[in-house]
Amino acid sequence: MKAAIITFPGSNCDRDLAVAFEQAGAKVVRVWHKDTVLPAGTDVVGLPGGFSYGDYLRCGAIAARSPIGTAIAAHAKAGGYVLGICNGFQVLLEMGLLPGALLRNAGLKFLCKPVTLNVATTDSAFTSGYAQGAQIRIPIAHHDGNFTADAETVARLQGEGRVAFTYAENPNGSDGDIAGILSENRRVLGMMPHPERAMEAAHGSADGRALFAGLIGAFVPG
Repeated sequence: MKAAIITFPGSNCDRDLAVAFEQAGAKVVRVWHKDTVLPAGTDVVGLPGGFSYGDYLRCGAIAARSPIGTAIAAHAKAGGYVLGICNGFQVLLEMGLLPGALLRNAGLKFLCKPVTLNVATTDSAFTSGYAQGAQIRIPIAHHDGNFTADAETVARLQGEGRVAFTYAENPNGSDGDIAGILSENRRVLGMMPHPERAMEAAHGSADGRALFAGLIGAFVPG
């Protein structure tokens, strides 16, 4: 599997994400925000955490309109896989590839700590490596991670099984305790917690490994 990791000005988790994909067995290609095409044969696009373009306008808004953005949107609409983490999740929302918005944390403070997530669905390549209802430990590091959508959208996401992860104890005020959501075809995942920072037990948790392994598994001939 070939993973294209996008770097924007202000990305600070792009190397972490690249290493996580490499540890899972993927071939990783690094892509600069000013590129206009994805590398040939790209299977999954990774949008890392950080503060793209300094969040000067609105988190993820400028990155969503960067030169590479058109290629990312086309990849997703053609059925390609996309993983957006933290700021990457914000970018996916700004691109319209996922519904909803991410607002300032309810407590108006930057949060950086491990949290417990509930695996809300295993019906996706991203979550197939977990058990339904399992609890995993994944760190968060965000100031604008409060997922917000109208009641109808939240109900639709829940009813269609498109909520990937929920917080066991909601740290930021997200509607429905939502920590990550899937697109309609289940090939785009946006999540605020950082699974790429939970790849080694020595770092506090290796619970992120199953996410990357499951995604890699989608490309292994059965």
